[in-house]
Amino acid sequence: MSSRAHRVSLGDSWSQRVHPDIESERRRQAFDVERLTNLLDRGARNTTLRREVESLFRSDPAFSLVNTYFMTQKEHFQAAAQKRFLLHKMAQRLNWPEDGLEIDYARRALSGDIILGVHTVATKAIISLGSEEQIAKWVPLCKTYQIIATYAQTEMGHGSYLQGLETEATYDAATQEFVIHSPTITATKWWPGDLGCLATHAIVMAQLICSGAKRGMHAFVVPIRSPQDHTPLPGITAGDIGPRMGLENADNGFLQLDHVRVPRENMLSRFAQVLPDGTYIRCGTAQSNYLPMVVTRVDILTSVVLPSLQKACVIATRYSVIRRQGRLRPSDPEAKILDYQTQQQKLLFPLAMSYAFHFQAVSLLEFFQHAYNAVQSNDTSLLPELHVLTTGSKAMMTDFCAYGVELCRRACGGHGYSKLSGLPSLATQVVASCTYEGENTVLYLQVARFLMKNYQQIWETEGAHSQRSLPQSVQYFTMVHHDKCPAQNASDFLLPEIYTTAWAHTAARLVEDSARHLQVLTQSGADQQDAWNQTSVSLVQAAKAHCYYVTVKSFQDAVKKLDSEPAIQLVLKRLCDLFALHGILADSGIFLYDGFLSGPQVDMVRTAYLDLLSLIRKDAVLLTDAFDFTDQCLNSALGCYDGNVYERLFQWAQMSPNNNSQMEASLSHCQDMEQRNSLMTHTVTPRDPLHTNAADKCLSSSLVTLLER
Repeated sequence: MSSRAHRVSLGDSWSQRVHPDIESERRRQAFDVERLTNLLDRGARNTTLRREVESLFRSDPAFSLVNTYFMTQKEHFQAAAQKRFLLHKMAQRLNWPEDGLEIDYARRALSGDIILGVHTVATKAIISLGSEEQIAKWVPLCKTYQIIATYAQTEMGHGSYLQGLETEATYDAATQEFVIHSPTITATKWWPGDLGCLATHAIVMAQLICSGAKRGMHAFVVPIRSPQDHTPLPGITAGDIGPRMGLENADNGFLQLDHVRVPRENMLSRFAQVLPDGTYIRCGTAQSNYLPMVVTRVDILTSVVLPSLQKACVIATRYSVIRRQGRLRPSDPEAKILDYQTQQQKLLFPLAMSYAFHFQAVSLLEFFQHAYNAVQSNDTSLLPELHVLTTGSKAMMTDFCAYGVELCRRACGGHGYSKLSGLPSLATQVVASCTYEGENTVLYLQVARFLMKNYQQIWETEGAHSQRSLPQSVQYFTMVHHDKCPAQNASDFLLPEIYTTAWAHTAARLVEDSARHLQVLTQSGADQQDAWNQTSVSLVQAAKAHCYYVTVKSFQDAVKKLDSEPAIQLVLKRLCDLFALHGILADSGIFLYDGFLSGPQVDMVRTAYLDLLSLIRKDAVLLTDAFDFTDQCLNSALGCYDGNVYERLFQWAQMSPNNNSQMEASLSHCQDMEQRNSLMTHTVTPRDPLHTNAADKCLSSSLVTLLER
């Protein structure tokens, strides 16, 4: 028999049919899946456009994603670079508008497996922070790739604490230049994507020093490599940071700056500028310089984090109606594992999350666009609430999506551990998002600071006036709260006003408790910083409850608007109910603490929750179909639309390098080892029980058997 791995040809007749177990799930349509897809796409026209874009990639082998599971990091990066180049050429050929949806849909079709994602972030930073003249100069160069930019904020020693960034930009009035410098090893810019080998320019976030005074963090355009040969420019040390947990195509790099000089015009100056003589002029709030991070967080949530959870739900749900194991009754055939309540509990909460976060993201996008337009017109009044909404959404959605993707992966058993399932890649991708662009605990504390400030405002103003002046997201502070939940039975907990009020009551109570604890500590002599630190665990808990309330409220408001779509409204309401009740059950202590819920009422919540599982299970495949991911985009042997899991898993496994000629080299090493082992038998002391001739013969025999296969 040849040493080459034996291949079994199953034929491809299976690829022409849909598995009957998944087909049966789609026959019992309780709602119009296409209408729900249009709703998620925010319009039927968007659905049509997205599918047109996706069709361009479906049959082109240059855009295939399957082989990525067998690539080295270098090969993965090269393949992603090629896809990015081909995508750019396609966009030019088809005259896609710069601000259109086509590029977004193309990235979705390719699962983001392209380079220069941070180049896009840097371009948006210039648009957000630059003057009109700077935008006119730099943005066309970025969009035509005459320069490649990175956004260099995070340092080796500082990430989420932006005020602690050490990189300095000192203004030299004699030459009208900024001197950009990394004064310590910890000031090294570390992690920025597209920096390792690609970037020619960096948007460097640095502490501005002019006229002898520190002015806080500002953005500077700094050339770092020659556009001709990519060699580092004088004063620049840059490179790759080494292997990561995933993120194979991100080109994460480091950057050290040794007194690098850039012209005065290279400080992005929409909100602040330095005059030739060193005079500093601020044109907006200090928080305006954080605008690129706000833009980036919104983009991450909508294009990376939420799609990762949605894909995981599609894969795990489809697999769970194909996989059969055990019997519900002795006389029954093996059951679909999705028919087990325990599997439903694992998978249907992530599904509910997917929809809850979709509608939260839509609400966030609408507010973001309104606030961003105002900020661009130098009206920064909405910036604090925009910042906290994006901060809280980023923290909650990444935390929960990481948890949800891992639930889906585990729900697929052993096959979920295979990269060919697509789930490990999704898991590492979304776990990373819990840290970059703001570590989540730090972000929750930023939300808490906003909550404390606005809660204090209630006590400093009159009732009605305070409600009008409070930001929309915290107006529940002034609601009239019941001391006890009025629910009498399990069905009452399916009333949105019951569970929304429960979340509002508990979030407000946790905010109030934290505020009182801060007050007690400061009155007892603790300074504000110590008091804050000693209350931080409670503050994070309050921020999490607030974020959960905001998400439940957004989901409920979206469902209310669907009166003209009663069938879709019903299935989405069930998901909203499940999302709200799961949160109550998972953290029932905070609802029981002040007696708002009683023990028997928590039992009612559990009953209502478990009843929802069987109802949602009937529509689970259809609800995941509505996400409308192509097989190419999912890139999963377990999650394809046709349900032919095992055939595809076997077929894809044949692409493993261990199943081709590379295996011969490995076997030759085994043969060498056998020869060395033969020589060793003449030198080992026979009395050593671990090195007997019998043991050597056993090893030799095993190797011969292996080589003969």
